[in-house]
Amino acid sequence: MNVGEVAALAGVTVRTLHHYDRIGLLSPSGRTTSGYRQYSAADLDRLHQVLVYRELGFPLEEVAPLLQADDPAEHLRRQHRLLRDRLERTQAMVAAVEKEMEARAMGIPLTPEERFEVFGEHDPAQYEAEVEERWGDTDAYAQSGRRTAAHTKEDWLRIKAEGEDLMRRMADALRAGVAADSAQAMDLAEEHRQQITGNFYDCPPEMHAGLGRMYVEDERFTATYEQVAPGLAQWVSTAVQANAARQAG
Repeated sequence: MNVGEVAALAGVTVRTLHHYDRIGLLSPSGRTTSGYRQYSAADLDRLHQVLVYRELGFPLEEVAPLLQADDPAEHLRRQHRLLRDRLERTQAMVAAVEKEMEARAMGIPLTPEERFEVFGEHDPAQYEAEVEERWGDTDAYAQSGRRTAAHTKEDWLRIKAEGEDLMRRMADALRAGVAADSAQAMDLAEEHRQQITGNFYDCPPEMHAGLGRMYVEDERFTATYEQVAPGLAQWVSTAVQANAARQAG
């Protein structure tokens, strides 16, 4: 192949190939009678090795010794190892950037340390993609984004404390044998609805009833409540839906 064909095949410039030839990194095996460069299959293999090492960040002065020291199989093993290392670093960087993007989309203006302090391992940003897919086109989603964007660390700590206190009182009512459709249970459910409205988005009774159903239909929500008290997910779901009916009637 001539120099133009090799340049097109490898995605480099003719000038680059000329430079490689001048420094002895990749000299073509043959020349035409007119003096034009002719590259063999072996030359193309060497060029491929050069380009991989360059992509891995090796300067040209280090590439030549690498090519002289090892056989082709050793080059492949080394390059595979280096590429795997780069892939792992890149994946870690991508994960970190995506997490920050999700947190910003959630409107949580906290540092990573503050987010861990507030949410622990249950950072809501990890569910943002799913939330956006399911409710991204709703007014509630947009409203929640606007409100949470203004929340400070202190706001999030207050919201967390209020939620934990309410869940504890719900669990106490369940253990005390309070019926899920009683006035006491519905009052707790109404308090829950008001917390959502006050901190995130307007949550009318019918929307709250839908959330209540999700507490027993989505195993992740169910698990959250069941960790507090066995049977709490169903109790809260029933109380929320009973309260919605009370509000509507």
